[in-house]
Amino acid sequence: MLAAGVTLAVAAAGGCAGAGGSDDKPPVDPAAVVRGAADALAKTGSAQARTAMEMATGGTRVTIRGEGGVDFKNRMGQLLVMLPADVKGKAEHRPITELLVPGALYMKNRGSGVPDDKWVRVDTTTLADGNLVTGGATDPLVAAELLRGAQEVTYVGETEVAGTKVRHYRGTTDIGRAAGSASPEVRGALEAAAKGFSKDTVPFDVYLDEEGRLRKVRHRFTYVNNGVIDVSSTTLLYGFGTPVTVVLPASADIYAGKIAD
Repeated sequence: MLAAGVTLAVAAAGGCAGAGGSDDKPPVDPAAVVRGAADALAKTGSAQARTAMEMATGGTRVTIRGEGGVDFKNRMGQLLVMLPADVKGKAEHRPITELLVPGALYMKNRGSGVPDDKWVRVDTTTLADGNLVTGGATDPLVAAELLRGAQEVTYVGETEVAGTKVRHYRGTTDIGRAAGSASPEVRGALEAAAKGFSKDTVPFDVYLDEEGRLRKVRHRFTYVNNGVIDVSSTTLLYGFGTPVTVVLPASADIYAGKIAD
């Protein structure tokens, strides 16, 4: 179901100060610092999130944006995902509500053929990309866990993200290695992604604050699906400690019929 992410974006047709040099002393082991980002987030409890996923294929480039919150303690999150204004030639489109839980993705307003009051549930461990791109937004928790496979990391320097001083790191992460070190809640999704992507190595730029918390990360995925598709997925975290409540739909509210692409 790797094509689902493309369906959400292609059928549908983030910023910080530039990192520069700094006099601050770089960490002894940048890779170890980056690999610890997920653990640092778990200690914060929760955060608000903004996402942006840009897909490019065959000369077409679209960006899907999302906003919501993540409960790192209970491994749950909720995003409101906005499609580009010109998708399918229409002027306005209802945003997709996504609920992120271990092993599953719930979506409301997913697409044609699904009743307005129903949700669609997808088992993320069965997706060829582990929901790194399918939902039009990389689950912020999974984005952090993906960094557990960080390697060849370099420290770029100090900069700012949304007015907060951060340290900028650049490197690559290995999906399979990340899956082996990931928390049990997201391991299955990353194991699926390790099998589904044509390349296990994913370049990234990550920005961590003084407490080692992930403030921003950009992953660049490449896979083949009726052509080469390049995806740049950016996650921005802020408002740490803000309460996040995720209420899962009742079983009667989950649509069991066929979903149109």
